[in-house]
Amino acid sequence: MKKLRNLAMLMVGMTALVACSDLNEKVLDEYNAAGLTDKQAADGMIAPVYAVLPTIFQHTTLFALQEISTDEAILPYRGGTDWGDNGIYLSLHKHETTSTDPNVRNVWNAVLAGISRSVTAINSLKLNSDPNSKLYLAEARGMRAYYNMIMLDLYGLAFSKEDLSEVTTILRGEAAIAYIKSELLAVEPILSTSVGPGRLTKGAVWGLLARLHLNAAAWRDPYGAPSHKAEDMDKVIEYTDKIINSGQYALSADYWDIFSNANHTNKELVFAIDQRAELNGHNRMSYFSLANDQRPLPAYPAANGTDGPAITPTFYQSWVSAYGSVDPAEADPRFYKQNVKKEDNQCVDPATYKIDRGILRGQQYGLIYKSGAFVKCADGKSLQVGKIVNTRGKGNPMVNHTEQVDYTTAGSDYSTGFRVEKYEFSDKSSSGRNFGEADLVIVRLADVYLMRAEAKLRKSNDASGALADVNKVRLSRTANSPATALSTINLDLLLRERGFEFYWELQRRTDLIRFGKYEDSWTEKTNTNKNMRVFPIPQTAIDGASNLTGYLKQNAGY
Repeated sequence: MKKLRNLAMLMVGMTALVACSDLNEKVLDEYNAAGLTDKQAADGMIAPVYAVLPTIFQHTTLFALQEISTDEAILPYRGGTDWGDNGIYLSLHKHETTSTDPNVRNVWNAVLAGISRSVTAINSLKLNSDPNSKLYLAEARGMRAYYNMIMLDLYGLAFSKEDLSEVTTILRGEAAIAYIKSELLAVEPILSTSVGPGRLTKGAVWGLLARLHLNAAAWRDPYGAPSHKAEDMDKVIEYTDKIINSGQYALSADYWDIFSNANHTNKELVFAIDQRAELNGHNRMSYFSLANDQRPLPAYPAANGTDGPAITPTFYQSWVSAYGSVDPAEADPRFYKQNVKKEDNQCVDPATYKIDRGILRGQQYGLIYKSGAFVKCADGKSLQVGKIVNTRGKGNPMVNHTEQVDYTTAGSDYSTGFRVEKYEFSDKSSSGRNFGEADLVIVRLADVYLMRAEAKLRKSNDASGALADVNKVRLSRTANSPATALSTINLDLLLRERGFEFYWELQRRTDLIRFGKYEDSWTEKTNTNKNMRVFPIPQTAIDGASNLTGYLKQNAGY
């Protein structure tokens, strides 16, 4: 871990979170690059712009805000001893978050760090003569726009800053959208088409522009009923067409390959966080929901889950209602992938052992763990697999996940709630938390198709065109039996389809707001306050800017 130096203050009186990074990076600029070539300096300037992304996309940062605040995820006070955290996860889910919430503050700081690093890189790269500096400069500007998109979505504002000596200009509503759009359009002609998915490319910018226009109505007026302009929907269709027609990307035949440890080369990824092992990524999206007694890696007995969030019964029932008498695991390959035979006292080859993926229900089977090691079979080589015993729970002696999960004592036990294992558990993660290998998705081709479908419906109620896009995605997962084609589509069904395709990919809150559903009731949530659509500006930021009267104003309702 190396100290990040020479990162500019983003605004007077507020400090971005720039002390250190989990990535093994070099941060260089014209002031500390003596003796280095222009290429070495340029490479060092762009690295920290991307390096903050894994922090933003951790389980207790953006995931918490985007998923635990919705009908897709709930995190109770497990057993009365775990994940209490002064009630912040209960408040997030119930829409009772306050300006002192540490998750809200940590995301704010991390996104500000991304903006600050981008500004630093922009100013430094302008002075660098390496041939790559022009491309890096475009990437830094584009990443500044992307970080501002996150800020606009979560907190209702964006920051414009060109020079390190300037006081940052705060933008809201239409002005923020116009600024982000202008920056993305300015860099698009310069960006590469061949350095992705872990860096910003033309395709990534097209995807971000489509997302910007799709959410523009909600971001112009975060408290009103979204009114989607036809010209915005035209732009969504234009930019999604560019991606689809580029020939660079392809829908993955195996849904689970999109989230595998080897997904860096998966052609469905348009823009992602590069987490290959040599970059020292994190595995927290894989360990967060798993039971504490679930130990996925034969090579690392200490790697386990943390009994974190589950899906809500409300979200599970959306699958049940969609497929009726057919189990969703049989009807839709996106729901579940079985890797472990449901049989006691079996012997398995540790070299090929993999845990189940997707939505995990009922009695869980896995490696038998005793006295700090896995139990071996009689041959001394294979490992024993069977029912996983619950060593923590007070109400159930087995890791047997139930549909019901809530804030009652019984509903908060360690085994309650169906769990999610969407990203493959990293083979390199010695602790379960570290050394993630799977790239974390920001934009993928399925989203491009479904954004286009939504734009067609919203602009002219082009149900046939929208249905073709939705079914293109549903029928593409041919590695297993694909889901059947839908016969009809409307906005409610499209939102349901987005839930099935993108669950726990950090899009749900944004989707619910855009579809006018964020004030709905779901498991343990009844609050209908529209002010909760945006999060509070952290009190620490308000206090830090207090020397500039009226500069940073708290969002309504906080």
